[in-house]
Amino acid sequence: MRDLSNPLKLITLLSDGEFHSGEELAIEFGITRAGINKYIKLIKQWGLEITSTQGKGYQLAYPIDLLMIDKIEQYYRTFSHSALDFEILPVIDSTNQYLLDKIGELQSGFACAAEYQQAGRGRRGRQWFSPFGSNLYFSMYWRLEQGPAAAMGLSLVIGIVIANVLRQLSGQEIKVKWPNDLYLNDKKLAGILVELAGKTGDVAHVVMGSGINLMMHNPDHDIVNQAWANLGYIDRNLLVANLLNQLREAMCCFEQQGLHAFIDEWMLLDNFVGRPVKLLIGDKIIKGIARGINDQGALLLEQDGHITPYIGGEISLRADHVSKD
Repeated sequence: MRDLSNPLKLITLLSDGEFHSGEELAIEFGITRAGINKYIKLIKQWGLEITSTQGKGYQLAYPIDLLMIDKIEQYYRTFSHSALDFEILPVIDSTNQYLLDKIGELQSGFACAAEYQQAGRGRRGRQWFSPFGSNLYFSMYWRLEQGPAAAMGLSLVIGIVIANVLRQLSGQEIKVKWPNDLYLNDKKLAGILVELAGKTGDVAHVVMGSGINLMMHNPDHDIVNQAWANLGYIDRNLLVANLLNQLREAMCCFEQQGLHAFIDEWMLLDNFVGRPVKLLIGDKIIKGIARGINDQGALLLEQDGHITPYIGGEISLRADHVSKD
């Protein structure tokens, strides 16, 4: 694998948002200024905005708080005395894929986060825009002894937990969207991807991933093609510690009680409940009023006074009811 230690060290030096001269950086790394420029070009490809000013040097467009294992552990100890079981991956293809590739080595609750994903992915194989240090890309592994069928509705539970953590830390009205997104002011804030390995009747190996927009700038519109929102500045190390603690607690509850234990909470957080929506299933569009979910995690859609559950598909507000903000 390519050695990325020097580009990552350069990001650490630049993370304060101050100017750093090319000459000083060259001395620090023991290379030429052309070599520094080569690193600059690479980290720009990771989504970092860097300006170069003659006589001053290089500067990040905005400071970034890097993920640090010692800070995460310090925060986590205030919640739990259990092992941290967590890894920071500065640059990775996909945090979900990283865990899927290591399933045989992992204990339930092991998690990882990345600063940058080269091949982040969302639901239905879509690409997930993952610039360096701007957002949070987080995945956790869990072993469900009851098998794959027991994972029904799990993405909804993960959404509830993450929404509550973000509400607690930001004070903002984060909402959930069936079946796997978080919304802020009717705009997408985060996505959730749950992936399973295991056969019917066997243990289910579950990897739960989430990408949360925090301080995203100038996204690639070929990838981010819908209205999106940033949460704004938040201590990402504190966020990780909270997610680790609350997701692990929720998974223990989910194993024992299933989705039923979370239904009432979903109704309080549901961004679309009581609103006119359209449900897209393949090429079919079904219009109705969203009425929450049932114990199987199905969307409840009211049409002409009748409520029907739907397991698959995606929903959006009907065009004539979309906010003009």
